[in-house]
Formats: sequence, C-alpha cells, structure tokens
Amino acid sequence: MLLSGYSRLSVPCQRFRVTYRLYGDQKEAYTKAKDICLEQTVEFPEEFIPEGLIKEQIIGQIESFESYAENSFLVVISYAIDSAASELTQLLNVVFGNISLKPGIRVEHLELPDALLQNFKGPRFGRAGLRKLLEVEKRPLLFTALKPMGLTSQELAKLAYKFALGGIDIIKDDHGLSNQPFSPYEERTSLCAEAVNKANQETGQHSIYVANITAPVHEVMKRALTAKAVGAGGVLISPGLTGLDMLREIAEDDRVALPVISHPAFLGSYVMGMSGISHHALFGQIVRLAGAEGTIYPNFGGRFSFSRAECESIARGTVIPMGNLKPIFPCPAGGMSLASVPESIKVYGNDVAFLIGGGLFKQGPDLIENSRYFRALVTKLSE
Repeated sequence: MLLSGYSRLSVPCQRFRVTYRLYGDQKEAYTKAKDICLEQTVEFPEEFIPEGLIKEQIIGQIESFESYAENSFLVVISYAIDSAASELTQLLNVVFGNISLKPGIRVEHLELPDALLQNFKGPRFGRAGLRKLLEVEKRPLLFTALKPMGLTSQELAKLAYKFALGGIDIIKDDHGLSNQPFSPYEERTSLCAEAVNKANQETGQHSIYVANITAPVHEVMKRALTAKAVGAGGVLISPGLTGLDMLREIAEDDRVALPVISHPAFLGSYVMGMSGISHHALFGQIVRLAGAEGTIYPNFGGRFSFSRAECESIARGTVIPMGNLKPIFPCPAGGMSLASVPESIKVYGNDVAFLIGGGLFKQGPDLIENSRYFRALVTKLSE
C-alpha cells in the first residue's frame, strides 16, 4: 500500500529548498533538522518507512547545515515538488505546517524552481505594470490611507478627493474599514472611487482608489467584484485574516484584474522572536508568490519594532529572481512621516511605495497642499 502511486512522481523528481534557522546547540539543532524532514512530509516513524521512493524522495533531505549566530544554525532542507501538489496551501503546509507548533524554528528563505513556480501566476502587474497604470515612470509611488475609522462614507470620499487632487498615487481604505454601519462597504467604495476619478479628470493624473475587501470568506470575491464595478483602481486584502490563498485567488481572477495590495494585519506574530517566518520570506517572497503587487509592512524608525535590516530584507524579497514572478513594490508604512522620507529613499531607492497616513495630517491643516509637498519632496529626492 505504501508504495502505490510512485509512477506519478515527477521524473526526475525535482526539489524545492527551504532555509531554516534552528536554535540550540549543534546536537539540538541537527535533531530538529532531522525531525523537520519527517514532520513536514510523511509524519511517520522513520523506522517503519520502507526502502524505496518514499525514503529516497518524499522525505525532506538535509542539503546543508552550518553554524550561524546566537546559538543557532542555518539548515537547508529540500522537498520533492510533488509534495506541494501544485497548491499554495499545500506548499506552505510543507514549508511550515506542523513545525510552526514547535519552538526555535524559523523559516528564512524559499528557493523554488521554475517547475514549481509555473503553477502560480504571481503578481498580475508587478512594478512595471503598476507604474504604467499610474503613469509614474521613475519616482517612488505615493501612498496614503483613508482614516480614522468612524468617519462617514461621504467624509472619507472628501478625503480621497483631496488626496487625489494633491497628487497621491494610491489612496486606500484603512485596513480597519470594512462594512461598518457608519461607512457601509458598497456606499463607501462607490463614493470614494467616484471622488478619485473626479479628481483625476480635473488634474489629468492617474490616482487610484484601493478598496479593502478583507471580509468573511464568502464575501471577499463579492467585494472585489463590487470594487471593480464601481471604478476602484485596486483592492486591499489582509491575508493573515482571510488566508494567503484567498489573496492568490483574487489576484488570479480575470473578472477582478486589479492590482492587489497585501496588508500585514494579524501576521505580526509570525515574524517576532526565534520561531516563525523571517520578514524576508513572509512579506517579501510569500505574498509575492500569492500575487500581491505591493506588500505593506512597518518601516524602520516608526511606531513598530521592525529594524532597518529587516526592512531591507523585505525589499530584497520583493525583487530577487523567482522564476516567472514579477518584482513587486515594498510599501513601508506604520508611522512613516514626511521627515523619514529622505533616509528611506537611501534604503529603498526609487522602486518603493511610501505609505504615509496620519503623517500627512500632521504637516498642516490643508491636505491638498500637504499631499503636493509630499509629491514634490519625493520627486526632488529621486532625481
């Protein structure tokens, strides 16, 4: 029974690789590595696994094991691509399923071959496509959020109109705006899309309104299609709340065909401490694999604890070669201010979308002028 179905394996069996950081002394770390090989594949006692293809190909294989830092080791473990079943959900299950319940294991990096990546469409637009849509050739993108929660749909639409008049490229719902009675989803999206499109007609610019479609699972696609119908220019989704595969489904659906921005809500615990997933892998590689055009995360120096090095690692994950997957925009946020833009451009260069929300209100009472100042500042620094 255990040997049935082997003829369906890829021949030769191609493999993908995951780099883990394992904490402990050398013996402890190597024991963890061997455990990962079994736990993430067969989840079966090693002594009862028969000789043959299961032992030779299905079980994870330790490719390298080396000392790192702070009583930790880096280990590369490879898995048969067939174990991922051409599904994002199963791929992530192999990468970090059961072992997410064990301490001292951190996913650092994914190395996925073309034979696996070809199963995923990835970002529909990517950096180049989003620049073309917004007609922004060189400078960093300007990004803001409609807030605070509690404003009516009409009040949020007025804010969207002012931001668009001021030249902000991407104007999104705050991630906390859903379908609350003070700002129902359909009403808000219709009014905000109309407001941004009206401003575009007046300015000749190409700002887009991005609607938050994070919702109960049976509502997500409905909200995405509503956003499309009312003229929104993109959608925002929090994959930590809806699931990463829901992000993938929205990104790949031709009925939607809009830029998708990933928000990090509920994902923070994955990247904190000695267990979980690295900033690079989660916010850089994995949301890109799922199809996001932009990945929002807290910038260094803001009100969250992400370091400069961690933010730089995310940016690398958005652009490193990943087969057919287009590069996407890092979207540093989380307490970013106009004062932090000069140093941030040194870190990210021009291929970045700076998300400043509350910071635009602090500049002065005139949001249109504040937005124009933001645009002029970024344009000057990126020349």
